Amino acid sequence: MPVHPVILVILLPLLGMLANLSLAHRLREPIPGLIAITAAGSAFFAALWAAGTVGAAPDGVVHVHLLEWIAVGALQVPWALRVDALSAAMMVMITGVGTLIHLYAVGYMRGDSRYARFFVYLNLFLAAMLLLISADNYLVLFVGWEGVGVCSYLLIGFWFDKPHGQGVKNSTAGRKAFIVNRIGDAGLLIGFGLLFWNFDSLQFDAVFAGASLLPAGDPLLVAITIGLLLGALGKSAQIPLFVWLPEAMAGPTPVSALIHAATMVTAGVFLILRSEVLFTLAPVSQSLIVAIGVLTALLGASAAVAQRDIKRTLAYSTISQLGFMMAAVGMGAYTAALFHLITHACFKALLFLSAGSVVHALEGAAHHAADSPSTHAGQGDDAPFPQDMRQMGGLRRRMPLTFWTYTIGALTLAGVAPLAGYFSKDAILGWAAEHDPAAFLALAAAAGLTAFYVGRQWIAVFFGAPRSTMAASAVESPSIMTRPLLLLAGLCLVGGALNLPGGGALTGWLGAEEESFHLSVAIASLTLAAGGLGLAILIYGRAVHRSADAVWRDPLETRAERLMKVMRQGWWIDKLYRRTFIRAFKRMGLALKAAEETELVFDRLTYLGYNRLTEALADADETLFEGLEHSTTDFVQELAGASERTQTGQLNWNVVGIIGGLIVVFAIVATIGAQR
Repeated sequence: MPVHPVILVILLPLLGMLANLSLAHRLREPIPGLIAITAAGSAFFAALWAAGTVGAAPDGVVHVHLLEWIAVGALQVPWALRVDALSAAMMVMITGVGTLIHLYAVGYMRGDSRYARFFVYLNLFLAAMLLLISADNYLVLFVGWEGVGVCSYLLIGFWFDKPHGQGVKNSTAGRKAFIVNRIGDAGLLIGFGLLFWNFDSLQFDAVFAGASLLPAGDPLLVAITIGLLLGALGKSAQIPLFVWLPEAMAGPTPVSALIHAATMVTAGVFLILRSEVLFTLAPVSQSLIVAIGVLTALLGASAAVAQRDIKRTLAYSTISQLGFMMAAVGMGAYTAALFHLITHACFKALLFLSAGSVVHALEGAAHHAADSPSTHAGQGDDAPFPQDMRQMGGLRRRMPLTFWTYTIGALTLAGVAPLAGYFSKDAILGWAAEHDPAAFLALAAAAGLTAFYVGRQWIAVFFGAPRSTMAASAVESPSIMTRPLLLLAGLCLVGGALNLPGGGALTGWLGAEEESFHLSVAIASLTLAAGGLGLAILIYGRAVHRSADAVWRDPLETRAERLMKVMRQGWWIDKLYRRTFIRAFKRMGLALKAAEETELVFDRLTYLGYNRLTEALADADETLFEGLEHSTTDFVQELAGASERTQTGQLNWNVVGIIGGLIVVFAIVATIGAQR
């Protein structure tokens, strides 16, 4: 029986992981990286092969049954994979972008003491995400879901041993991502439980067939979809579970790109896309998704406006763009959501890797010039020095290739035509304008903020004079890091052709209805992009030139310092959690610790009391009871001696004793008879 290519898509990254895991101690750089790249690249070609099998399938779905996994009563869960239009599109995107990130990481991680281990985690991360999107039932999906969560924990906290307390922050960020996602997973498991309880299956086809028999708005479907939604909110970093994503910047930049672009954060959106039948039958849940998506888009965009860290700006941008996707699936624009998910993977990977190129260059300049971060202002803030945009500037001349790739990524994110981001974002805005005007207005505002903060970042990093010795000494990154940037920039330039208005290849691939094109929305979208970028140039263009050789102070902070601080802290939602849930949790922990210490003291006192009682009883045994024993023995011995003296051996005394005894007996009997 021939092996289906979808098996190879998952197996190849696993083989790369196992090869590096078993041979790591024998391999030198860059061999582990090349093994990982080969595994990821081979998986990309296998994904193309798997996508080709979809068209040949009678109903456009290929089921690959591997083995029986769980068989307990009614619970029958096979280990099975599914290849359809949705999973095939996701596989090609994940392996393609993932391969470029692997290639970039070979140069970025050069010299790291755990070089091979990093690529073990990276290949495992890729395999877990591929299992998630190719699963044929919810339980196999959950295995990939949790695998992605474990890998994110390992990769976010990868540099757990950095000095000066940075390692502790990194490991804390990894734990935070893991814990927040477990909160969402609790809802996901409840949803799975309700699915099996009511449909006796976790297979997608069986569940969807059973759900289609229920009326729209059925309370059961609402409960199930809200449970699934809670899991999606954790993975895709939506309100109220978005707080882990900005902290995920603690990981190496390739990790940030992989998490924020191609893998983990898209899992929540994918879960809703995969469960489209359930959510379509639950209008209440769809309305909730739209509200959450719109609010998250606004929150992420406004928070990105105030960031000083180059990577945190992109992190909040990811939160905002995921809000666009969530709002789209809530409104039923499933094709538009998937289209934006794919283009977002390209331009956000490009932006993160370009930002990593900048940080890598600044760190290298600091190392060679002995330019210590402690010699610069701004170290009291949350941004590590090489990532602080206030200490950059002038890099377009020092790093021209990174500048141009970053520019393409920034314009794509801003929604400038004819780049890919314009078409995908316009598809969402057009659908919103037709189906939910309130959501359209909110998303349009978020789109305007997006253009503004990306323009702010672009100017702060690349224009003006260098504002630190590191920026003045930076050089372009090596070609192994810049080549993936060029390929991703090319995808941003031509990616819009994937689903052009009126001739959408993606729409036809998914078998969905053709989405309408709105000229007025397209003009409004371009106007917002131009307006946001123009406003950023107007405000920050002069500021970067006035800030040469000094710490740059954001012009907006001089006018609205308190508001900018609130936005920089993510509207203090994370602080709210720390002051309520986390503080209460710590107090409960301290109370339990105090109770444990009290119990230990009580146990100690009980132990001491028992010992002293035992000693007292031993003393009493030696004195009172031993004395009583001796006294009784003496008395018995004296009584025996006295009794012995009465035994004279003479008959007359025996007769007297017998007669005396009879007299006593008769006297007692007579006395008892007289009383009666």
